[in-house]
Amino acid sequence: MIRCLRFGLAALGLAALSACAPQGQGPDASLEEVSRAVYRHDGPPALTLYTMVSNRSGEGAHTSLMINASQRVIFDPAGSVSSDRIPERGDVLYGITPQIEDFYERAHARETYHVVIQRVEVPPEVAEQALQLAMQNGRVGQMFCTSATAGILKQLPGFDGIRSTFFPTALSEQFAKLPGVETRRVYETDGDDKGEAIAEFEAEL
Repeated sequence: MIRCLRFGLAALGLAALSACAPQGQGPDASLEEVSRAVYRHDGPPALTLYTMVSNRSGEGAHTSLMINASQRVIFDPAGSVSSDRIPERGDVLYGITPQIEDFYERAHARETYHVVIQRVEVPPEVAEQALQLAMQNGRVGQMFCTSATAGILKQLPGFDGIRSTFFPTALSEQFAKLPGVETRRVYETDGDDKGEAIAEFEAEL
């Protein structure tokens, strides 16, 4: 009985850890490249949680966080969507214009996955704190995307009820309980290869 319990816990742990995309292997963008890419969105300070969900099983596959503060970035821990047009440093994507925001959402939404997008407006100082935490976090190990995102959120005022988790949908459910959260979902019918979406985006530019 004890052996079965241990096996079950080990299997559960592996299932949780498999919830993130492979970690990118490219070199960090230079500080100069990041500085040139800075984009300041004129909307209110806000945090937007992205959860990529399997259309087959309903299980979460990846977690990331868009932060609109003194600049707009996406904290994409161990993410697999990258482009020469989007400077990335320490798992933070810079220069998130509306066009890049749309590309990011649609690249993750395909025939096998949809994207749950949860946005909540926050005070400017909270957004700025989230930005600084994301920039200071550094690269995240493969399969730790959700725990890294939860780790940033739980440090913010008003988010202290967020608990650590490895499961993307579990974090999404916690986030949904925050006051003022707006939720939408993005579905696409593209094939499973995100590389095709990236190539199409770069061709359009």
